[in-house]
Amino acid sequence: MRAVQFDEYGPADVVHVAEVAEPHAGAGEIRIAVRASGVSAGEMRIRAGEMRAMLAIEFPYRTGFDAAGVVDEVGDGVLGVQVGDEVFGYTGSASRGANADFAVLVAWAAKPSAWSWEEAGGAAGGVETATRVLDLLGVSTGDTVLVQGAAGGTGSIVVQMAVARGAAVIGTAREANHPFLASLGAVPTTYGDGLVERVSALAPEGVDAVIDCAGGALAHLVAIAGDPARVVTIADMTAAEHGVHMSRGGVDPLAVHGLALAGALADAGELRIPVAAAFALTDVADAHRLSESRHARGKIVLVN
Repeated sequence: MRAVQFDEYGPADVVHVAEVAEPHAGAGEIRIAVRASGVSAGEMRIRAGEMRAMLAIEFPYRTGFDAAGVVDEVGDGVLGVQVGDEVFGYTGSASRGANADFAVLVAWAAKPSAWSWEEAGGAAGGVETATRVLDLLGVSTGDTVLVQGAAGGTGSIVVQMAVARGAAVIGTAREANHPFLASLGAVPTTYGDGLVERVSALAPEGVDAVIDCAGGALAHLVAIAGDPARVVTIADMTAAEHGVHMSRGGVDPLAVHGLALAGALADAGELRIPVAAAFALTDVADAHRLSESRHARGKIVLVN
């Protein structure tokens, strides 16, 4: 089968499609024929070698964590799903390999009818991350939440899932993306100099939780929250210097329950997965270049 991988650290050009052996579903797993899969922003940093000091990898490195498709194998002990079902979900952190013709999933939920394959293919990673960080911060009805980097593939899901919990959300993005954030239910503002003052004007009674999906501004975000314990980042490697928790799937417990919840929200019209662009599997290097530009509004996906 075809699968995306890279055999060395480097720029986007090192990522390519290779012919590899098909994986098979083990106990508690399912295999899907992939229709669409997500491009992970975190894997850009891994591929570029930026994470090598803290994350040891072996080459070739197979890419992709989230995918959607049609079940074609069901492992021992799996109940509630059968061959032919349409699902979305994610792979194990060790196995990865969702950017392929077939992928083995360790967590999944029924694909909502409201989502296209492209939307479903890019959903699971962001949904799990959003659920995990919102749970870590205990976000609930009546809270005010600041999402830094709110227009990106994960940030846009965090915004919607926080709104679904009954929170008021302020989201940062460049001005061109402000109408988009408003359509998701957030009050938009710009990032950069003056952020503390702008957020204070929008939330004079303070902010209960801050979720950083962009990196590079933790000192300001801690000042806004008033306590580093009320800030969680998924993007800033300097988190410990600021007393902030950096949440990573596989380090913190995975929020598997978020998948079924997201499906229910989607079918109720309360959660959409903004797709910035869809590329053919063979055009994966172009997908990586777009991701690295940091100008994609929503999720980047590969289609089979």
